Amino acid sequence: MTHVQQPPRSMTEAELPRLDVDSAAFRADPHAVLRSIREQARIVASRRGFEVLDHADVQALLTDDRLLTQNAEVYRRYGAQPMLVAFAEDGLLAAMHGAKHDRIRRVFLAAFRARNVEASRPVMRAIAEQLVDALPADGTVVDFVLARRNIPRVNLIGWSWGTTLMATYTTQNNAKVERLVLYAPSWIRTTPSLVQTGPGPTPAYRTVSRDAALGRWLNGVPEDKKQSLIPAGWFDQWADATWATDPEGAKMNPSVLRAPNGVVQDGLDFFGAGKAYYDPGKITVPTLLIHAEWDQDTPPYMAQTLFPLLKNSPGKRYVALAEGTHTIVMEKNRMKLFEAVQSFLDEAGGS
Repeated sequence: MTHVQQPPRSMTEAELPRLDVDSAAFRADPHAVLRSIREQARIVASRRGFEVLDHADVQALLTDDRLLTQNAEVYRRYGAQPMLVAFAEDGLLAAMHGAKHDRIRRVFLAAFRARNVEASRPVMRAIAEQLVDALPADGTVVDFVLARRNIPRVNLIGWSWGTTLMATYTTQNNAKVERLVLYAPSWIRTTPSLVQTGPGPTPAYRTVSRDAALGRWLNGVPEDKKQSLIPAGWFDQWADATWATDPEGAKMNPSVLRAPNGVVQDGLDFFGAGKAYYDPGKITVPTLLIHAEWDQDTPPYMAQTLFPLLKNSPGKRYVALAEGTHTIVMEKNRMKLFEAVQSFLDEAGGS
């Protein structure tokens, strides 16, 4: 008996398996998700359009004169996530955009493989370390300000991770610093961070929605205080200006802000790993630690732990502000922050 192989049945757009590139599972292990979905189909649908997951299919498409092929730069222009690189581990990936199968408009070709990116990481890290080592140790920006203003010292103010940068500079250049203000200071972490990137290597950036940003802002605020904490219209004004800095993220549906994860990786490597980034004992200038009671990004225990370590800071001061978060600078009690900082800085004239 002769077996006659039936041609594969055509699938409609609605029948295509759905690839959720925003899901927690995909963020955690994109390779596993792709391997699983490849067992169901060679073409899937996602919010980016149609995506071809089979290498042979991609090769065939690239030789089809009816399709316009473009390189990886198109991915970046359309705001694709860094995880797109991982798609290429088992071969090239193309995403087909179009309302219907018979109206495919473009094929985006990722001309790189994840293996090559992974192999180049040690070289990239070595180059980055060389660049850091080559940076001037005396602080070019501060020297410029000192010369332009014809002053001997500057006041430094840092917020959040900025406190780490300002404190680190001060440990190396006390003679150029008059007073140091650390607002919402970061220090050794003993509680989980509000920003989680999932297992595996930290991606270059994370996508943040406006709702998620507001939720993080109000984390830890009592329910009966949330409504009045941020002045009316301020969050929307801030969000409009902030999201406008990422036109590519604005094209996504829903729109997002692509937030760089460099500071997240620094936190994981140091404070999150129980390691100090700088030695507080090397700070010899008057220092103010100031934070708000509802701050969940840099909880109060960080400033409380850091304060006694400033053993060589004359006139050091610790201020806790009531009814505020990590972003009290844009909340109803912001003037309490401004007054405390200004008062501390004004003391320099009489010291």
